[in-house]
Amino acid sequence: MTPFPFSAVLFDCDGVLVDSEPITNRVLAEMLGELGWHITTEESMNTFTGKAVKDEAALIETKTGVRITDDWLKTFRARRNEALERDLVAIPHAPAAIREIHSRLKGRIACASGADRHKVELQLAKVGMLDYFQGRIFSGHEMPRSKPHPDVYLAAAEALGVDAKRCAIVEDTVTGAMAGVAAGATVFGYSTGESGHSGPGPLLSVGAVKVFSDMAELPALLSGYGLQAA
Repeated sequence: MTPFPFSAVLFDCDGVLVDSEPITNRVLAEMLGELGWHITTEESMNTFTGKAVKDEAALIETKTGVRITDDWLKTFRARRNEALERDLVAIPHAPAAIREIHSRLKGRIACASGADRHKVELQLAKVGMLDYFQGRIFSGHEMPRSKPHPDVYLAAAEALGVDAKRCAIVEDTVTGAMAGVAAGATVFGYSTGESGHSGPGPLLSVGAVKVFSDMAELPALLSGYGLQAA
């Protein structure tokens, strides 16, 4: 078996490991409609995917004339979490890919998400992947800056004892890819052509080295990347 060319692999969560964006944005669109901003789930995905809702409070307030309070955000998260608990599924082939990469790297993988920690842990538990990331989950909500800044990825790499330059990062949005590139890592873009994922062109334009559309391809794609062994 050839040596694996990365010291660690860091994964975004939403849209990479779990198919959560349609669910989250359905709830968000409903709640924005209650404030007077009537948008579809797809329009919400195009506007908010890859971003923390709390960081978009100014936009929501501009569109609705309503101040976004901590209580409103708590209600959104509660309604979102209820829907995720009910409807969430894994991205196709992601669990098998994670098992293989986890084995190849002897556990040196992490989940670095822009979402709040409770959401990330809830989602990974729901789809049976939490054990692979237990103790190695990082939330942008707990960092000085969230994506597109590199803080959450730098924190994950440091916790694993790995230079970020020796990490591969798997992202599905321009915002997340920018964070990975800013961290100095090698970014692989996951894009299926569906709403909620950035397209191949935009991902490549911000520095992703490769874009793929099937998680089943990921272990071989990482293994074959042209780096010297760590």
